[in-house]
Amino acid sequence: MANIASPSDALFTAQPGNLTQPGTAAPAQAFRLTFWGVRGNIPAPGADTVRYGGNTSCVEVQVGGQQLIFDGGTGLRMLGRHLMAQEQPVAAHLFFTHTHWDRIQGFPFFAPAFAPATQLDIYGAQAFNGASIKQSLMDQMLRPNFFKPLQTMAAAMTFHNIAAGDAIALGDVLVEPWSLNRHTSALGYRVSWGDRVLAYATDTDPTQTSVDPNLLMLASGADVLIFDGTYADAAYSDPNGAGLVPWHLGIEVAQASQVKHLVLFHHNPCHTDDQLDQLERQVQASFAQASLAREGMTLDLISESVE
Repeated sequence: MANIASPSDALFTAQPGNLTQPGTAAPAQAFRLTFWGVRGNIPAPGADTVRYGGNTSCVEVQVGGQQLIFDGGTGLRMLGRHLMAQEQPVAAHLFFTHTHWDRIQGFPFFAPAFAPATQLDIYGAQAFNGASIKQSLMDQMLRPNFFKPLQTMAAAMTFHNIAAGDAIALGDVLVEPWSLNRHTSALGYRVSWGDRVLAYATDTDPTQTSVDPNLLMLASGADVLIFDGTYADAAYSDPNGAGLVPWHLGIEVAQASQVKHLVLFHHNPCHTDDQLDQLERQVQASFAQASLAREGMTLDLISESVE
């Protein structure tokens, strides 16, 4: 597998993967990221999005024997199929950044949630309208939006209302939610295990004129920063996504926080594979240790302090 870290600091290995057969589960003493959905706002299937993928946000993290999932966009359906094919009970921790549709629309199609042997711990902040994470997920499954209510899910589900500043210990793994965006009540997450750190920051506030100090602390010293850097507010009014692109902010955060590798995520659904290839070249010209997320891509963080 190709090394994507600098030659002097081989912390990562990477492989493209494949959504239908993404490989075997990570060993217990591992820190592995797999991208199951990388688009923002709406799924973007089609011939010109095959290489990067068209599913909305979902990232699987296998770390320290724990199964973590960040966001439940349409990529969650594919992850669910993969987990069910392993023919063993699923026990996972599902963390939501916020409850915009592209982060939750895969949840009603997550097959393990309908299996009685599944154990799901589900985490999220109070939504901007005051709804708990459980209420937000229930609401999208009520008629006329969906044909099966959440109560038909047979899994053992425990809902956790969390907020920035909490610390969630899962064995040797520490998950810390951070406030990212006052407009959406979105959370970022910092995952620590041994001497390795993942920062997940995918709904930052693009209206700020300078880097949020809170974001710098979230990303500080991270081995990998997953950053919402390829979707500009201008794309809402311009179907081609023209205008300022906030990947510059991702580089600024990565450099200021001494991040080892930056992964840009939540791609504009209007951007084709060729456009994203061009964007990746632009980004890497400014920050060599950067890449754009692709569905099925895995990253292995090699820990030196956990045996």
